Amino acid sequence: MAPVLEAVPNFSAGRDPALLERLVGAVSDAGAEVLDVSADADHNRAVLTYVGTTAVVEEASVSVARLAVEAIDLRRHRGVHPRVGALDVLPFVPLVGLTMADARSSARRVGERLAREVGVPVYFYGEASEPPGRGLGELRRGGFEQLVLGFPDARRPDLLPDGWEHPGVHPSAGATCVGARLPLLAWNVEVEGLGQDRLEAVAARMREQGGGFPKLRALALVLVEQSKMQISMNLEDVENQRPFDVFQALEERVRSLGGTVRATEVVGMIPDRLLLDAAADRLGLLDPNPGRVLSPRLVKHIDDRGRSAVRELTEAVRAAGDRTPPEVRAAAERLQDELGGVEPRDGRP
Repeated sequence: MAPVLEAVPNFSAGRDPALLERLVGAVSDAGAEVLDVSADADHNRAVLTYVGTTAVVEEASVSVARLAVEAIDLRRHRGVHPRVGALDVLPFVPLVGLTMADARSSARRVGERLAREVGVPVYFYGEASEPPGRGLGELRRGGFEQLVLGFPDARRPDLLPDGWEHPGVHPSAGATCVGARLPLLAWNVEVEGLGQDRLEAVAARMREQGGGFPKLRALALVLVEQSKMQISMNLEDVENQRPFDVFQALEERVRSLGGTVRATEVVGMIPDRLLLDAAADRLGLLDPNPGRVLSPRLVKHIDDRGRSAVRELTEAVRAAGDRTPPEVRAAAERLQDELGGVEPRDGRP
């Protein structure tokens, strides 16, 4: 299957639809496919999810970063979500035919371009940091407001633009945290009937640092403009930690304190694991086997058919030899490159 890289940049701008449209346009114009756009006024934050080949996604990321730095001024930014940059975080995720090492290389290349070409300090996090595993929490402590005044000794950026003369981060665009990671679940659970103190206590017990679920980050947030309260979470290991177990534990703790879970918002793409586990629990499915989910099986079927067609084309081109027009030969080679070769998934010749 053709290699696919995903990027999920988070921008400190969730109240300007026109700017959001421009950000999407910058990604699309670079050739990447935008899968999802999420924005929230209280968070004052927007999240884009896009995919493509490694080269395309890297170029789209630099292009949209350039626009964000030009258009977003953190000196006027107010929102409940922690942030240090106009383009706050930029994670790369290996989806198909790529390894974490490939995603790390993309993060490193793009980080260097952001410092050199876009002109913002860069921190590496997740699997892109050295050593791997640096968390966003430690980088965001104190927010933009602290880092613009100067860099704490333990938080000097990994990369600075040439000739950097500011005492801290970029005076209006801050810094960008560039990372590499596996797919995660970013979700906000709306809660009613609890005061802020109790909501914060629930979040503290849920997150890993409070003795809760491994790889779970959780914040209690009050959304003034929407008159809502929510627990905002990132589950960073959806393969080894069932998302629905996290939801059930949160629901039980909220109920035990007299509150109610009203709704769940997923930011970005929805992992298959969340929906399958929820359906299996609520419907009592007798055989919740992921292999029986229709959409992945259809993708495999279409991929196998496509590989077969490309194989037939390349064999025909080879048989025709010099009689094949150069443009047809070039097109066949491009197809082979995009599919990473034409071997089927099980490796049969």
